[in-house]
Amino acid sequence: MAPRANQSDSTTEFVLAGFPNLNSTGAEVFSVFLFVYLLTLTGNTLIVVLVGADHRLQTPMYFFLANLSCLEILITSVIIPKMLSNFLSRRHTISFAACITQFYFYFFLGASEFLLLAVMSVDRYLAICRPLHYPLLMNGAVCFRVALACWMGGLLPVLGPTVAVALLPFCKQGAVVQHFFCDSGPLLHLACTNTTRLEEADFVLAFLVIMSSLTITGASYGHIVLAVLRIPSASGRQKAFSTCTSHLMVVTLFYGSAIFLYVRPSQSGSVDTNWSVTVITTFVTPLLNPFIYALRNDQVKEALKEMFRKVVAKLLEQSLLGDSLRKKTAS
Repeated sequence: MAPRANQSDSTTEFVLAGFPNLNSTGAEVFSVFLFVYLLTLTGNTLIVVLVGADHRLQTPMYFFLANLSCLEILITSVIIPKMLSNFLSRRHTISFAACITQFYFYFFLGASEFLLLAVMSVDRYLAICRPLHYPLLMNGAVCFRVALACWMGGLLPVLGPTVAVALLPFCKQGAVVQHFFCDSGPLLHLACTNTTRLEEADFVLAFLVIMSSLTITGASYGHIVLAVLRIPSASGRQKAFSTCTSHLMVVTLFYGSAIFLYVRPSQSGSVDTNWSVTVITTFVTPLLNPFIYALRNDQVKEALKEMFRKVVAKLLEQSLLGDSLRKKTAS
């Protein structure tokens, strides 16, 4: 006889089974993920601070990069802190409320990032292929509305599927989620009801968001490549292709892993998927994006050096002032 389904509530706990054992190997994995998380936070926070502090970086391209960095900070913070906490506690559990919250924010932020990547590719296309129209097409008001649309485009569509998953009956308390976070496939696999309709709805939503943004991104970079090929200088073409190749590498990793995981009719069939594929979207691309998109840029490097010089000068000034005050007090 099948176990009786129960309506889950805030007291329900799931067991997250996608963790290596916390032996010496597990401890090394913990250290690696902690280091990656701290490096991701540092790199992306640095981009946000630089864009906000340096007037030279307050352009549409860097405005969108700052939004991308905010998304990367949030999406990693939705997954990694709980993962690290479970490593330390060795309990590997998550409450039902926390699980649904994690589910919602992961997919909301992921959908927003796909939309933003498409917008960033269009921005680069306009800057390179339509330079005379670019200031008019991408003024401050337009950039703000477009960025807001990206955030709202992830916020609202994911709400319906999240509520549907939250209302599903699960067979027992302490059900085992075959993943290191509350992903859609493993959760649907645990439901004690037919989830075909929900899986189909998830597939349609993922297809629309991922494939539409991929199409826009691919078309934009295609036009950019054609424009680069018309550059007469060989060194100019090489520099432009180097930048495009770096961007396309990150985009390919992000889109490729997402399509493999989510653009499939049956989400519950992905339970046994190697979790290393998910690591690409939740760990690798958030770490790479600030370095690929911004920190290799000469203008960003110059702004970073200037900010560093100002910070050092301020610290020295405060130190000298403190020494002066101490000497006056002593005399």
